[in-house]
Amino acid sequence: MAFTLSINGETKSADVDGDTPLLWVLRDTLGLVGAKFGCGAALCGACTVHLDGAPVRACVTPVESVGKKKVTTIEGVGKSPVGKRVQEAWKAIDVPQCGYCQAGQIMSATALLTEKPKPTDEDIEAAMNGNLCRCATYIRIKKAIKVAAGQEKA
Repeated sequence: MAFTLSINGETKSADVDGDTPLLWVLRDTLGLVGAKFGCGAALCGACTVHLDGAPVRACVTPVESVGKKKVTTIEGVGKSPVGKRVQEAWKAIDVPQCGYCQAGQIMSATALLTEKPKPTDEDIEAAMNGNLCRCATYIRIKKAIKVAAGQEKA
């Protein structure tokens, strides 16, 4: 079945089964490989993308459920002012170690700061809960979020 999707501000078509996870449509069909496969069960956050600005796990989101919602991936998140600030803070703090989880981390952080521009520590922990980092860069992730929010200096 053919699906027409709005991805990073562009219209894309994908001829896939409706139950195909959005992650595989993005990676295998459309060549947007920034979102990663981690667990396949929505537990690790490596595949996080936005649907109408809300973070979702693309590994368990069937493409047929996307409908007319706007999909934003790590490849497009920097087009928004908040996404750009988050990406710049990530670089300034040198957050990534291996980098595998970082696209999902950035997507969750951007959604948080879009909703709550000046988050508390509790807001950050709640929003980032479920985004796992095997390298344990959690302290740098939290600092980068605060830098992007203008609450700390790099």
